[in-house]
Amino acid sequence: MQQKAALQTKIDRLNSELPITGAEALIRSLIAESVDTIFGYPGGAIMPVYDALYHYGEQLNHILTRHEQGAIHAAQGYARVSGKVGVVFVTSGPGATNLVTGLADAMIDSTPVVCITGQVASHLLGTDAFQETDVMNITIPVTKWSVQVTRAEDIPAAVAKAFYIARTGRPGPVLIDITKDAQFGKAPFHYEPCQQLRTYRPKPRLQMEAVQAAAELINQSRRPYILAGQGVLLSGAMEALKALAEKADIPVANTLLGLSSFPADHPLYVGFLGMHGNYSTNRNTNECDLLIAVGMRFDDRVTGDVSKYARQAKVIHIELDEAEINKIIQADVAVHADAKEALEALLPLVKPNRHTEWIASFHRYQQEEFEKIVSKDWFPATGLIKMGEVVHLLSELTQGQAVIVTDVGQHQMITSRYYAFKRPRTHITSGGLGTMGFALPAAMGAALGAPHEQVIAIIGDGGFQMTLQELGTISQYHIPVKILVLNNSFLGMVRQWQQLFHESRYSFTEMVNPDFVKLLDAYGIPASRVTERAQLREALAEFVSAPAPRFLEVKVEKEDNVFPMVPAGAAVSDMILEA
Repeated sequence: MQQKAALQTKIDRLNSELPITGAEALIRSLIAESVDTIFGYPGGAIMPVYDALYHYGEQLNHILTRHEQGAIHAAQGYARVSGKVGVVFVTSGPGATNLVTGLADAMIDSTPVVCITGQVASHLLGTDAFQETDVMNITIPVTKWSVQVTRAEDIPAAVAKAFYIARTGRPGPVLIDITKDAQFGKAPFHYEPCQQLRTYRPKPRLQMEAVQAAAELINQSRRPYILAGQGVLLSGAMEALKALAEKADIPVANTLLGLSSFPADHPLYVGFLGMHGNYSTNRNTNECDLLIAVGMRFDDRVTGDVSKYARQAKVIHIELDEAEINKIIQADVAVHADAKEALEALLPLVKPNRHTEWIASFHRYQQEEFEKIVSKDWFPATGLIKMGEVVHLLSELTQGQAVIVTDVGQHQMITSRYYAFKRPRTHITSGGLGTMGFALPAAMGAALGAPHEQVIAIIGDGGFQMTLQELGTISQYHIPVKILVLNNSFLGMVRQWQQLFHESRYSFTEMVNPDFVKLLDAYGIPASRVTERAQLREALAEFVSAPAPRFLEVKVEKEDNVFPMVPAGAAVSDMILEA
């Protein structure tokens, strides 16, 4: 109640009967929504907003990125680590279109961001004016909601609705396109936070009948298995998940975006799911008698061939987004609900149990995987440095406590397998869209969203070069990001597929890279390079303990592969253990 009263007091101070510009109304609306950081890039159509922002420097921290894609990925990293809504300002035309990749990424990965785009004056709409694009029709497929505002008096209500939609239900990106005349226009300012929308129900009513049916299946099961996705993190259900697993003695595996929702050092944690997941997690998907899917959508990278996926098992699907239920895998019991609410209701109905032999089967598969794959990745006797030994050593040196941001490719899968995430919201990556270039700007946003955490970006040499211009942003604002580039001079994941499925025809995947250390020196960021195994531990220890920003390049084996692997179209239990 005190927090609500304080918020209302703040809003009352912002409200004004005297007319103010639409641009200032936007800035005041963001302050009313407790925004503290904006990522953006100015231009002609949003210049009035930037002029208004000039007078609010003490209340809003604006980060000038080097590209609009960098701005939205930074907002995503900020949102994912903080739980707040990320905010972006860009201009019209190319500024707006440069957001599309980030919007699509945020949409599929359920990341709450509000993007404000400038637009040409309303009388010029549809005339192909300078830097005009139809941003509405371009972005509707990749946003939760898009709206164009042409009057100053409509800006506060649009902002309130945007933040409500972005942060509630299954979170996602929202875009507000504001014409230039609306930014210049004037109207009295009155802000009212959005509490509900007539046609939008972000949180369904919990159906206890479904919860009771789920409890009955769990109590009857001899080989139950929890698959935990990002919905656990988004709903804050981490403790409820752990309590359920411990009470009923159920092993827990994580999807890619679910990593860090369950501590990696917990005895019931069995690993990472999917195409490059752990041997035990995938094999036992087709051995369990009950799958309990919590806040995950049965992505194709998790299921493999759906016709061969867990055919022997009953399925409980706990999911907030009704569209995901029965979309890929048919549920025997569907619990359409917030994950935390559902798990807390389920907990008292589930009986204490022990599944000693079932859990032991995971350990046997884990031992087989360790002998055939993990030991060679962690402790290679000869040859060049392997990605696995770098990530394993980094996990040890940071004790699994750092916020890790990964790009897309082999290093992403290696990190998902070998970094032992101990705390929630410490793993940030591009999941559903698989956006190369995501990590560097997302790590900037994460460092600003969690200023007291150590943020480390693990990136391949290919992805690093897609957005490396954001080194300028890191340098200008002294953003405390640590950058670890695993350099194999290849587009490594594509090369692996070419090796395994295209008879080693390496078609346009080998890269000639610049001297990254010299490049970092140009940006004034301390940098070093490791080429020999004997240097690795000392260099990583120094990297971890040094003040940020910091850069470390590790030259790794050029044709190192990530195993196990589920080939495209295969069953999850049909994993390749080695080339």
